[in-house]
Amino acid sequence: MASKDVVILSDASFQTEVLEAETPVLVDFWAPWCGPCRAIAPTIDELAREYSGRVKVAKLNVDEAPELARRYGVRSIPTIVVMKAGKVVKGPVGTTPKEKLKAFLEDVLRSEPSSRAAG
Repeated sequence: MASKDVVILSDASFQTEVLEAETPVLVDFWAPWCGPCRAIAPTIDELAREYSGRVKVAKLNVDEAPELARRYGVRSIPTIVVMKAGKVVKGPVGTTPKEKLKAFLEDVLRSEPSSRAAG
C-alpha cells in the first residue's frame, strides 16, 4: 500500500491531479501482480516524502486505467514518467535504483523556471 504522501490516481482524477498540477508529477504506472512494481514501491514512497512540496508523486494501476496507460505509451511496467504542465518528461522503465530516480527528478527540477525575482 502506498504511503500517505503518494496520490492514488484514477481515470477520474488524472486530469486534476496530474495534468493541472502546479508542480511536476512523478507517475508510477504499475499493477498489483507485477513483482518489480512491488519491489520499487518503497522507493516511490521514499521519494514522495523527500520531494514533498516540490514534486507530486502518484501511482496509476494500469489494470484499472488501461486507456491512460495506452495514451502515455506504457508498454511494460513499472514505467515511471514525470509530467510538467501536462507534458511527459520521459523517465525510466523497470526497476530503477533510487539514486538514478533522484538524479532524474533533480534534472527535472533544475529545468523548472525560477520563481525568485532577479536582483
